[in-house]
Amino acid sequence: MKMNELPWQRCRTSALLQQLMILTMEECGELTQACSKIMRHGFGKKQRKNFIEEIGDVQCMIELLQEYDYILYTEIEERIKVKRAKLSEWSDLIENPER
Repeated sequence: MKMNELPWQRCRTSALLQQLMILTMEECGELTQACSKIMRHGFGKKQRKNFIEEIGDVQCMIELLQEYDYILYTEIEERIKVKRAKLSEWSDLIENPER
């Protein structure tokens, strides 16, 4: 790696990137479907099991993206802070004493 080269700028084969992106998209789609089934059928044992499996699959892909240096965990942590702040403004998921 060159001195000023960032981790995700490292030479990667397009086939590897393509595989990571396609599998990540597929797993995110399956998690979306699991959420939809919970909304339609309730949060029963079967739906919960599927939901956990799909979250685990998405988390696996996120970890692989980190392992291959396409993303950094610190970047994700920063984005989580931003999202939580936004949620505290417009949703009831995060308590906001100013609302």
